[in-house]
Amino acid sequence: MSEEDKQREQDYSASNIQVLEGLEAVRKRPSMYIGDTSAKGLHHLVYEVVDNSIDEALAGYATHIEVTINEDNSITVVDNGRGIPVDMHEKEHKSALEVVLTVLHAGGKFDKGSYKVSGGLHGVGVSCVNALSTYLRAEVRRSGKVYVQEYSCGKPTTELMVKGESETTGTTITFKPDGSIFSVTEYDYNTLAIRLRDLAFLNSGITLKLTDKRQLDEEGNPKSETFYSKDGLREFVEYIDTNKESLINDVIHLSTERQGIPVEVALTYNSTFNENVHSFVNNINTIEGGTHLSGFRRGLTTTLKKYADDNKLLDKMKVEVQGDDFRQGLTAVVSVKVLEPQFEGQTKTKLGNTEVAGAVSSAVSEALRNYLEEHPRQAKTIVEKIALAAQARQAAYNARNKILRKTPLAGGGLPGKLADCSSRHAEDCELFLVEGDSAGGTAKQGRDRVTQAILPLRGKILNVEKAMDHKVLDNQEIQSLYRAMRVTIGTEEDPKEVNLSKLAYHKIIIMTDADVDGSHIATLLMTFFFRRMRPIIEQGYLYLATPPLYKCTRGKAEEYCWTDAQVQQFIAVNGDKTKVQRYKGLGEMSAEELRDTTMDPEQRLLKKVSISDAAEADRIFSMLMGEDVAPRRDFIEANANYANIDA
Repeated sequence: MSEEDKQREQDYSASNIQVLEGLEAVRKRPSMYIGDTSAKGLHHLVYEVVDNSIDEALAGYATHIEVTINEDNSITVVDNGRGIPVDMHEKEHKSALEVVLTVLHAGGKFDKGSYKVSGGLHGVGVSCVNALSTYLRAEVRRSGKVYVQEYSCGKPTTELMVKGESETTGTTITFKPDGSIFSVTEYDYNTLAIRLRDLAFLNSGITLKLTDKRQLDEEGNPKSETFYSKDGLREFVEYIDTNKESLINDVIHLSTERQGIPVEVALTYNSTFNENVHSFVNNINTIEGGTHLSGFRRGLTTTLKKYADDNKLLDKMKVEVQGDDFRQGLTAVVSVKVLEPQFEGQTKTKLGNTEVAGAVSSAVSEALRNYLEEHPRQAKTIVEKIALAAQARQAAYNARNKILRKTPLAGGGLPGKLADCSSRHAEDCELFLVEGDSAGGTAKQGRDRVTQAILPLRGKILNVEKAMDHKVLDNQEIQSLYRAMRVTIGTEEDPKEVNLSKLAYHKIIIMTDADVDGSHIATLLMTFFFRRMRPIIEQGYLYLATPPLYKCTRGKAEEYCWTDAQVQQFIAVNGDKTKVQRYKGLGEMSAEELRDTTMDPEQRLLKKVSISDAAEADRIFSMLMGEDVAPRRDFIEANANYANIDA
């Protein structure tokens, strides 16, 4: 540890905790601070506490972070950092710990001398977690002592107390989310595991452990995983591309600093024609990109083009190579650490700092230029892929023009088998994508003709995971999907660009049989939307219908059941003479049954399809729809009993 770092550690005290504003509004308007009060917001509470510990690690004072889901769905987060200061805060006249836990926008991250960079939800931090918890206990190990204070709904219920001595330092936060605020209070292990895995990749050398005391093995031990990455983003890219065929069998990796900005980038190429780039700022997933992503793309494109031109590798091309061609089959992760990030965009996840673009561009250009010069065989392979991508783009453009000439996307261009609704208000309208003509006919009879449209699909649609652009656009079923939704696809520059300006429905509902074939068709459709129509998912328009598996009757008593447990519950209440009807498919249901159980907005259960982690979603879709059978089988066996499609 340098003398400067030692001095910073000694100087980290109450005077470093700066107060910006109070905490009063958090409980009244929680969605303004954590996004929402559903499962997403619930899990964000954990991220906020973990981000504080990550900040300690980034500053060089923590190496281990442990997250535990307790039996009652409370959360405990432990780190081995310096411990939150506990001395008196001069301005607030209370301990620094209490200031951090009860005042919004209070913390060491606002003092430039305490942290070089920090993550978190733009600084609302652990005080927001405290405000939205019925119980919070803070334990600080610092200066040889153990300090403890408890809170409820953002207010202290005990004084700051010394509970013992400690030879170690660090902070332990235990909190129980307020069930009167959150619609969901049960934590999902996989959701937290994905976030901690990402953090391990983004912060090499830090150990993160997740334990779930609700799930015990045969020996009574809680379910647990430890996440650690030695090589950081290099391993992250390898993990994302686990189920893809590598093109160069190598990951190009750089970790440097430009203009005072730490920049880390890892990239590789695979045999697909999908661009898969993920960007982060201070561990925040910038799903809308920003200046760091622009800088990466500029550095990549200019360097590859100059190499290809200097070596005359594209001289025989009949198609002009464009920027998008350089990114087909590319998987990359871009991570920067910025002292004072400026966020823009609808979800405040788009980086706006102009100085970052040049820093990332120059870093990528230098590293990529060196790699290409030192690896001529791999360089030639990458350029050949760029040439193939340009040819595929031109073929896709020709296919798109052919479709537009043959079936325009307005008026007479609607597919003949579409039973459209009469309303023209997209926010009120729903499109059901139904498996087969038989079920489609039943759905047409049971629908609300004003707001519900039906599009029957014939068999399994094309697996777009393995198909080139022009093959996708040539497929009749996919053409029907585009035309029914009134979505336009592609420009001359980008054949994959999605234009939703004329989208006719704000609910697109996949409705398939509740069997293996139905699940396969639903997965093919979700793959299509994820790969080719991702804005539909990102804007919250894609859903899964959940038709019942059973109909139980005894006398006049009648109930639809979705699980075996519900059937057993009905039998327990009504007796052994219950008649149980097992639905093998949607076509077996009458129009009234399908309407009452699956289509009526007042009674149905829809699952909203969302993307909580794009990198993990990409890996799973590649595994489910790729060529390799073994990992797909392992995934199904591990998740069959508790799959959560809309997580």
